[in-house]
Amino acid sequence: MTTSVKFLAVLLIINNISFGQDFTKKIDSIIKDNYQKNPNVGISVGFIKDNKEFYTSYGNLNAETQTKIDKNSVFEIASITKILTSNLIAQAVNENKIKTDDYIDNFLPKEYVLHPNLKNKIKISDLASHQSGLTDIDFGKLIELNPQQPVSSVTQETLTSLINNCTELTDYGKYRYSTIGYTLLGQILEKIYNKSYDEIIREKIIMPLKLKNTFTTDFNVKNITTSHNSEGGIQEFFKWNITAPAGLVKSCTSDMIAYLKAVLYKENKVGKAALITEKIFYKDERREMGLGLNIMTDDKNTIYSKSGDSMGQSSIICYNRNQNWGIIILLDHRKSKMRQELLNQIYDTVLK
Repeated sequence: MTTSVKFLAVLLIINNISFGQDFTKKIDSIIKDNYQKNPNVGISVGFIKDNKEFYTSYGNLNAETQTKIDKNSVFEIASITKILTSNLIAQAVNENKIKTDDYIDNFLPKEYVLHPNLKNKIKISDLASHQSGLTDIDFGKLIELNPQQPVSSVTQETLTSLINNCTELTDYGKYRYSTIGYTLLGQILEKIYNKSYDEIIREKIIMPLKLKNTFTTDFNVKNITTSHNSEGGIQEFFKWNITAPAGLVKSCTSDMIAYLKAVLYKENKVGKAALITEKIFYKDERREMGLGLNIMTDDKNTIYSKSGDSMGQSSIICYNRNQNWGIIILLDHRKSKMRQELLNQIYDTVLK
């Protein structure tokens, strides 16, 4: 290697290090400033750029301990679970077990009997892009019944009644956010694999990616954060039940960065499946939707994102495949406005 080539190689390494440090300093500054203004809100942020990982976090696991939140602290990722479920659907597509344009009729458990008006109309992709038109769970009523565990009263009987008594689709083909759609996708996965959703997500995402702090049915661990509702009161983590595929996975920033790393690498099963989820399955004047993903495009960038809110925590995940970066933000309070403002600020000042 000539002296000039050696110098160029060293210069590139230095530039990459400086570039990475610049990113982390700016992101950390934004998160630190937010924490200083809101010292009661714990936060954990993970960022990946060109396969390099960066983390920052502020706050304690709970009010009774001095143990700090870190990249392995466990949060409710809530509806971010939906993109894990849609990735599993896309993996099933790649395994030729299902197609995105298949009608759901033959893939539903036998308990469901679709009304004639609904037969051969709803596609797999309709469920995953929130345009099926099916009647959804009434969360307002569920919260009134049990504000700590609102989904606890949702059972197979509840879902069977909702689907079997649905005679007309409301705004079929138009965007209408749906929990029941993703619950059904989980049940469709269970039927085609003849395994529980818990077993499927473990075998196809959690274990292959070595996600050590991602939990399903059992999340009784020491590094769990405390949830706080919108008024600041203590809120229980949602217990695992039939609605799990729509929002009940618990995880941390380091594991979600590992997931993003797999998504951004096209040569593994998760990455190949992600390419399917990124296709546009719904578009109107306000939004574009992939399978579970919000898609935002301007002249230079295409951003894929998904937010999540439990009763006591807020989260958002976002990535840019072309620029090879991704970010996850987890809050221990239900503060959807805060998490969105943080992402907007990071994007506008650092990533754009």
